[in-house]
Amino acid sequence: MIAVVIPYYKIAFFESTLISLKNQTDKRFKVYIGNDASPDDPKPLIERYENSFPLTYTEFKSNLGGKSLIKQWERCIDQISDEKWIMILGDDDTLSENCIETFYKNLKTIENQQINVVRFATKIINEKNESVSDVFRHPQMESSVDFLFRKLNGGTRSSLSEYVFSTHNVQQNKFKELPLAWHSDTLGVLEFSEFGTVFTINDAIVNFRWSGQNITSKREDMVIKNSATFDFYYYLLNAHKKHFNATQQETLYNRLERSFLDDKKNSYFCVKLIKIYFRNSKFRSFFSLLHKAISQGYKKQTSL
Repeated sequence: MIAVVIPYYKIAFFESTLISLKNQTDKRFKVYIGNDASPDDPKPLIERYENSFPLTYTEFKSNLGGKSLIKQWERCIDQISDEKWIMILGDDDTLSENCIETFYKNLKTIENQQINVVRFATKIINEKNESVSDVFRHPQMESSVDFLFRKLNGGTRSSLSEYVFSTHNVQQNKFKELPLAWHSDTLGVLEFSEFGTVFTINDAIVNFRWSGQNITSKREDMVIKNSATFDFYYYLLNAHKKHFNATQQETLYNRLERSFLDDKKNSYFCVKLIKIYFRNSKFRSFFSLLHKAISQGYKKQTSL
């Protein structure tokens, strides 16, 4: 069975999510909804669809998502039973009606190949359920590292809702805490797959909603997102360097530097950079970065 976990907070498009679950052609899944102390009561909607599929609803008394989305995800995940697979579905995203069916059609191959991360093709939709992108499809079998660099190079997109993870691997490795959970889903793909293969089902689609209400589409928190981006690359280089070749490592260092240069006055960044550059004997690179930061600061001052 698949556990479809929905960390609920926003009601605006929640019914569309529930309808897409009701319309699944294969009902071998159970839905777990965890209400993060939302001001918008979802119970009337849930009652409308509770007989359409197996469902467990938990109303948490305190809001965690405002402090840590990861902790909210975790307490929702803790509600599941003995399902071997888990999907964490956004409360505004939707599934094509054949998502669950195609998963089970491919399950034998997935198990034979010892796959721990499965994904569906995706499409971006707006608040009117209109498509605003082409369908993003992927190689059926792809190294998670290759996926990461394909994404970094602008060759694809990714969001948490489109993945089905091995429950064992999620519970063992857990999502890593990053500000706003920004990049936590991508890091999950790498760690839950054990830096191995991701299996793609391209003939079913998860619709990711770009509405201006979710974190991805908001622009006012770019400083926090930049901090998360810095932490993401730092973590990869510090904890998982062995999984990347020399060229890939250099790309990660370049991305780390870019995050630093976007917020040069952040002392936390400086301390972390000193640690990782000196630990890896990258003295010349560090002083070159320092010179670049000073030069950019000087140019900014003289242009005022």
